[in-house]
Amino acid sequence: MHKRSEMETCISCLIVVILSLLSTFANAEFHYHEFIVQETSVTRLCRTKNIITVNGQIPGPTLIVRNGDTLFVTVVNKARYNVTIHWHGVRQMRTPWADGTEYVTQCPIRPGGFYTYRFTIENQEGTLWWHAHSRWLRATVYGALVILPKQGSNFPFPLPQKDVPVILGEWWNRDIIAVQRQAQFTGAAPNISDAYTINGQPGDLYRCSRQGTVKFLVNPGEKVLLRVINAALNQQLFFSVANHMLTVVGIDATYNKPFTTNVIMIGPGQTTNVILTANRSPGRYYMAARAYATARNAQFDNTTTTAILEYTNLNSGANSRPSLPQLPAFNDTATATAFVTQLRGIPNNNRVPNQIDESLFFTVGLGLVNCTPGPRCQGPNNTRFAASMNNVSFVLPRRTSLLQAYYQNIPGIYTLDFPPVPPVQFDYTGNVPQGLWQPRFGTKLYKLKFGSTVQIVLQDTAIFSTEDHPIHLHGYHFWVVGQGFGNFNPQTDTANFNLVDPPVRNTIDVPVGGWAVIRFVADNPGVWLFHCHIDSHLAWGLAMSFIVENGIGEKQTMEPPPPDLPQC
Repeated sequence: MHKRSEMETCISCLIVVILSLLSTFANAEFHYHEFIVQETSVTRLCRTKNIITVNGQIPGPTLIVRNGDTLFVTVVNKARYNVTIHWHGVRQMRTPWADGTEYVTQCPIRPGGFYTYRFTIENQEGTLWWHAHSRWLRATVYGALVILPKQGSNFPFPLPQKDVPVILGEWWNRDIIAVQRQAQFTGAAPNISDAYTINGQPGDLYRCSRQGTVKFLVNPGEKVLLRVINAALNQQLFFSVANHMLTVVGIDATYNKPFTTNVIMIGPGQTTNVILTANRSPGRYYMAARAYATARNAQFDNTTTTAILEYTNLNSGANSRPSLPQLPAFNDTATATAFVTQLRGIPNNNRVPNQIDESLFFTVGLGLVNCTPGPRCQGPNNTRFAASMNNVSFVLPRRTSLLQAYYQNIPGIYTLDFPPVPPVQFDYTGNVPQGLWQPRFGTKLYKLKFGSTVQIVLQDTAIFSTEDHPIHLHGYHFWVVGQGFGNFNPQTDTANFNLVDPPVRNTIDVPVGGWAVIRFVADNPGVWLFHCHIDSHLAWGLAMSFIVENGIGEKQTMEPPPPDLPQC
C-alpha cells in the first residue's frame, strides 16, 4: 500500500510537470518572416538614390514577439553585396549559428543566396533590434525587435496606451559602401554623416524634409511607451522630447528601477524604453536627437534630427510651430554620466557572481600605423588609423567563419593567445609613449570554460584621443558593476562596485577617459564577438572573440549547424 501511494504521488507529480510544459508550449508561438534584401530608391535631403533595404523599407519590419517564442526568418539576398543579419542582444542560447555575424558565426549570404535564422527568445523582455552585420550596410538595413511578456504576464509598470519604436539612425548622401571603401583605402577617418534620422526620416530642420517628418499622435493623458533604439553607425546621441519628462523603465531588453529624466544618452547598439505621459497643453512638440561626441579634434555631424509629438485635441488655429527641447552640448559628459549613474537593475534570482574564475583587463582605443606617405596614408601625420583591444587589432578570417573553424577543428584560422591583460602596462589615459601607438594584427581568441564566472575591466586609452566606446558582447548580457574616470585602480575602485542592483546590458558605453567593469556567467557555448559598436572602430580592429566551450548534456551544448548554413 505504501509503495502504491509513492507511485501514485510520482505519477501525479509527472502529470503536473507535463501539463506545465504543455501550457508553456501552448502559449509560445512560432513566427515566420521573409526578409528580402534589395536595392530601393529613396529620396532624402533633396536627393534620390538607391540604398540597400529589407523589404523596401527603412527602417525594416518591426518584429513583435513574446518571451518564449521561436522565430524563423528567411533572408533572401537580392542585393549586390554579401549580407548577414544580426539579432542584436538576443541571447541565442545554444544557437550561435543564428547570431548573424559575418565571418564569426557564419559565412555571408552571397547575392542570390538565402539562409533561415532559427532561434528562440529565452527569458528576455523589452526592446532589441536587428541589423546587417556586413560591411557598413547596417546604415540602412535595420529594424526593431519588440519582445512582450509571456501570455498571462505583465509589464512591471502600468500598461501604456501606446507602444511605438523610435529608431535613431544616420544618413549619408553618398553611397555608404563608397564611404567605407574610401576610408579603408586612405586610412583616414570616414566622411561624417549628412543627417541623423528618426524612423528613417531626418525631420524638418533639414532641407527638403518637412513632408516626410515623422509624427506621433497622442491623446491627452495617455501614457506612451517609446522604445528608443540607437541604430546610428558611428555616433552616441542625446534624445529628448520638448516639455515632457521621460520615465526610464528598461534598457537592452531588461527592466530597471524606474527614474525620471528630461534627456537620455544612448550609444550605438543600445536601447532604452521610456514612458512619456501626455500631460502638457495641447500642442505640437519636437522629439529630437543630436550627437554626444567625445573624441578630441574629431569631426562629427552636429545636426539635429526631429519628429513631432502632436496632441489630438490641438485646435486647428493653434500655433503650428513645435517646441524644440533644449538638448545638451555635444561634449556634455556630465549630463551623460548623470544619466548613466541613475540606472539600477531589478534584482532577481540571477545574482551577480562574487567569486570570479576569469579576471580580465582589456584596454580599448584607437591606434596609428606608420606607413610610407602617400594616398593610402592619410591619417594623422601620414599614418593609418587602427584600433585594438590589449594592443591586438582584430582581423576577421575569410576562408571560413570562426565558429565553423572551431566546430569542425579547422586549423590555421585563429589562435587562442588573446592576452588576458595588456602586454605592457602604462598610463592609459595620460601621455602614452608613441612606441605603444601601433597595435599588432591578428585573429586571436580567448577560451572560456562553460559555467565560468567572468569579470572584464574595460579601460579607455588616450592613444590619438580618449573617447566613449560602446562595447557590445554577442550572445550574452552582463552586469555593469562599476564605472569611473581615469585609470582603473583595483585597490580603491573594487570596493565601490555595485553588486546589489547593477544594470544589465548587452552594450556598455565605456566612459571617455575612463573605465567600466562587467561581469557575466559563460553559460552559452559558441564563438561570440566582443567589439566596439562604432562601425568605423570595428573596421579598424576594435574587437576580439570569445570561445565558450560546451558544458555537460544537451542543454549545455551548442546545436549542430543547420543544413542551409552559407559556405564561404
